[in-house]
Amino acid sequence: MSFFDGISKKIGIDLGTANTLVHMKGKGILINEPSVVALKKRNHEVIAVGIEAKEMLDKTPNEIVTIRPLKDGVIADFEITKIMLKYFIRKTLKTYQIVKPIIVIGVPSKVTPVEKRAVEEAARSAGAKKSILIEEPVAAAIGEGIDIYEPVGNMVVDVGGGTTDTAIISLGGIVTSESLRIAGDKIDEAIQHYFRHQHNLMIGIKTAERVKITIGDVMPDPLEKPMEMEVTGRDLVSGLPRKVKIDNFEISMAISETTEAIVSSIKRVLEITPPELASDVSVRGLILTGGGALLKNLDKLISRETHVPVRKSEFPLDCVVKGTGVVCNNISKYGNIY
Repeated sequence: MSFFDGISKKIGIDLGTANTLVHMKGKGILINEPSVVALKKRNHEVIAVGIEAKEMLDKTPNEIVTIRPLKDGVIADFEITKIMLKYFIRKTLKTYQIVKPIIVIGVPSKVTPVEKRAVEEAARSAGAKKSILIEEPVAAAIGEGIDIYEPVGNMVVDVGGGTTDTAIISLGGIVTSESLRIAGDKIDEAIQHYFRHQHNLMIGIKTAERVKITIGDVMPDPLEKPMEMEVTGRDLVSGLPRKVKIDNFEISMAISETTEAIVSSIKRVLEITPPELASDVSVRGLILTGGGALLKNLDKLISRETHVPVRKSEFPLDCVVKGTGVVCNNISKYGNIY
């Protein structure tokens, strides 16, 4: 490590499809904002980034467009990602830095070399001196306080906005893994599809997300009183606003195909896991992280279908960025994982 590396600010970033979180060495998590940018179509002037930009989703006039620059966990719009990263880095540092920061960024476990280069280039263009990429399941494990260098199998399932990353980690590396580009966003889309086809009602993506958060449930208990919610959308026949009342049993049906795909991905990883590590997982269980971990009863569904104990992280949204923060604090220790 050079002298300038030693005095550089260290920033950890969970560059997520839905949200971007930023951790600074010595200060903790400073930013947790939606990965959204609003700009003018005519001259690409940036109007808003993060929380303010998300508030504009589906509400902008023709001359303003809102963009989510990451799709399925990877960069879909390089220029907008660069703008967004630059905004969050400057907001974190607050003042001009003579020495550029070193940035540790969490990425899905199966990103291609091209996708990795896109993230590295976006970070450098946004002002990073050096960018270090680590796989999100590894970052999540580190963020959960797991010693990834132990000679035992640790299984992490990180259900984010764009990807579900499942990995078996042992001796400081990933032994088997799968990155499925089905996660929180696809659940929102499934809810939209359900309303469109079952209720002839068009709802926005923010409304679908609110339904998921409020009454989303993958295994409703038939003995419990249903959780209900009134939803307003546009009637596809009349074109006028209309309200419908739905419950968690309907939402369970709406998202069943998506949640089954997530469970199938976890099963595939278990099926190719070496026997000794599989034995460790059967005893130690798997750790569920990411925003998807908050979906009611997803942990129970995974446990029922895989016969593996499931422990939901206490702070599932923060695991990856906390892990990048730990790596920031111990770059030499974790030098072999990137």
